[in-house]
Amino acid sequence: MEVSEEPKSPPTDVVGGMCPARLVMEHVTSRWGVLILIALRERSYRFSELRRRVGGVSEKMLTQTLQTLERDGFVHRDAKPVIPPRVDYSLTALGEEAARRVAELAHWTDRRVAEVEEARARYDAARRESATASSQ
Repeated sequence: MEVSEEPKSPPTDVVGGMCPARLVMEHVTSRWGVLILIALRERSYRFSELRRRVGGVSEKMLTQTLQTLERDGFVHRDAKPVIPPRVDYSLTALGEEAARRVAELAHWTDRRVAEVEEARARYDAARRESATASSQ
């Protein structure tokens, strides 16, 4: 008998509007949530290090995203009582699992980006042709 690592719970309908999993999914898959989770898979980071590692994130967005991920149980915030203050961020076990899954999606995206760009080019060309044909 195979043992599942995931807890048993009633099936949810994340496509449905009232599903509580939808908000969690939004946090994990947000632009900055994904990048922060992937970065924290490497190691724990101090705030300023993490901000440099996750290029383009503002201090405000990093703070908000870390707080959200900490509240959801994905990130551990370790504030050390030293001067100057030192705060390290790392993944919890739940965060590690989430990070592994979003990293898989990120790697898939990286492998398929050329195909997506080709599809976009075909779509744009077809739209231009359609607009030209309808204006004549």
